[in-house]
Amino acid sequence: MPTKFYKYQGTGNDFVMIDDRSKTFPIHQKLIENLCHRRFGIGADGLILLQNDADYDFRMVYFNADGREGSMCGNGGRCTVRFAEDLGVFKDSTKFIAVDGEHLADADSAEIHLKMGEVHSIERHDGYDFMNTGSPHYVAYVDDIEAVDVFGEGRKIRYSDEWVKRGGTNVNFVQIVDSETIYVRTYERGVEDETYSCGTGVTACALSAFMRHGLQSPLKVITKGGNLRVKFDEAFKEVYLIGPAVRVFEGEF
Repeated sequence: MPTKFYKYQGTGNDFVMIDDRSKTFPIHQKLIENLCHRRFGIGADGLILLQNDADYDFRMVYFNADGREGSMCGNGGRCTVRFAEDLGVFKDSTKFIAVDGEHLADADSAEIHLKMGEVHSIERHDGYDFMNTGSPHYVAYVDDIEAVDVFGEGRKIRYSDEWVKRGGTNVNFVQIVDSETIYVRTYERGVEDETYSCGTGVTACALSAFMRHGLQSPLKVITKGGNLRVKFDEAFKEVYLIGPAVRVFEGEF
């Protein structure tokens, strides 16, 4: 039977979206991997199912481009909120559940304000910071971000013995632009490449920039796919990822 899909993107981080409130989508790793393939499928950084949940407006189920169910995706969360709004699931504000727990979000015509989940596992090292903002993130600072081999250096760190033993990590490179702005590039596990933007990565980098360099909230974040903002309190209990989420096209497979 044909299945309807929608394509959404948030600052270039793109997703195949499925309205699975009927729970009929056949979850299968190879199928999802094929749908996300940029040559032989629809093409996306991941696939997201929007499902019903008795206690929330909806449930977000996220799969990486390799077809495996992933940890939280911030830009995917913003796109799912926009998708739910477009489907008429809510108006203006919503509460939903994802793999890392409960999220709140507000939607207007320009942006999605997504409250991120608990920040934990914060580590400070001489050459990098690490934390989990719904997904694990390694954060390193560079002087010239355009010159960084994000794929090569990111893959080297992601597959180093230490991080393989710890279950893998995303790898972020950050350049401080000014007292209000950082520029972030990310190697994402599951995609196994540089993506145009990574919401949980951007969030981790903003919090790291506050801890390490004293940059204050809200922080502007430049990515290859566009601009985001991260708003946070000093205890990291109220953390918001803010930016656009847009429907690109729809179809059937």
